Amino acid sequence: MANVQQQASTFFREFQAFISKGNVIDLAVAVIVGGAFNSIIGSLVKDVINPILGALIGKPDFSNLFYVMKMPADYTGPMTYDALTKAGASVLGYGAFLTAVINFILLAFVIFCMLKALTSLRKRIEAEAKAEAAAPAPTPEDTLLLRQILDELKKKN
Repeated sequence: MANVQQQASTFFREFQAFISKGNVIDLAVAVIVGGAFNSIIGSLVKDVINPILGALIGKPDFSNLFYVMKMPADYTGPMTYDALTKAGASVLGYGAFLTAVINFILLAFVIFCMLKALTSLRKRIEAEAKAEAAAPAPTPEDTLLLRQILDELKKKN
């Protein structure tokens, strides 16, 4: 019994050390921000891009783009994706897939742009840090004053 308690205690200490590392916390923040950002991209696709594409193509709602592979024999309801799937029809919903692909492409593009900007910023900060490290530090005033005194003493001798 004591051995099991000791193993559990060791396990939880290792877990605490793991979770306390910065990378895990950074990853958690990234997942939360990514989830929020995903809803923004989803709204952009649903509320802005799909209506524009729908106006060009003729169908503003991509979720109702589907192909019925097998229809129930006694079905007389509406011919919508949701109604057909609830009735048990075999429906190939390529509109929902198209929306998911557009979401993915936009999200990947935005993440690419963010990473590109972050990389550029990081390079600029590293270049500034190198420039500061390469520049000699200014001579302290007391050292300058001591040099002046030393020069005056050399002149008198």
